[in-house]
Amino acid sequence: MIKFQYNKTSLQNLDKQLKMRVRALPTIKNKESALRSEVKRAKEVAEEFDQKLSDTLDGLKDMLMLFDEYQTDILTIKEVHMTVKKIAGVRTPILEGVDYEIKPISMFNAPAWLPEGIETVKQVVEIALEREFYMRKMMLLDKARKKTTQKVNLYEKVQIPGFQEAIRKIKRFLEDEENLSKSSQKIVKTRQAL
Repeated sequence: MIKFQYNKTSLQNLDKQLKMRVRALPTIKNKESALRSEVKRAKEVAEEFDQKLSDTLDGLKDMLMLFDEYQTDILTIKEVHMTVKKIAGVRTPILEGVDYEIKPISMFNAPAWLPEGIETVKQVVEIALEREFYMRKMMLLDKARKKTTQKVNLYEKVQIPGFQEAIRKIKRFLEDEENLSKSSQKIVKTRQAL
């Protein structure tokens, strides 16, 4: 509910508020549309990484028995490098790279497949991380899209019609007041003429 007074100052303030919202609405709608398409794109990329991860793991089924010999502390993630990119005003994470720490191993005592196994684990980790980054991006963009949609609906369905109605009421009141004033002036003139 919009609060107002029946005077010209209130009318000017409401008019200013209405114009601001009417001007802002197309921009907000464009932002919502851009966010919606970015959410869709991020979801598609995350699904591609899901498929890529699934395909990579399926390709390793033959080697999984060998990984029983794999020691989990051989390869650790030292650091994950990321940057932030703004998309329609929303800060989203982007994976730049991953630094690994490989525990020194004796190549004479280690299985022959171990170097290739380490590279495979790196590949799986990077795919999983990339997928996670896109899932986070999708979540952030979708949250921003929902807020923007709420704002569009607030402007379109509540505030703009509310301001228009309030302006209409004030104008009618001021017109009625002016008409009453003119009528009373005519009555006074008529009485003075008699």
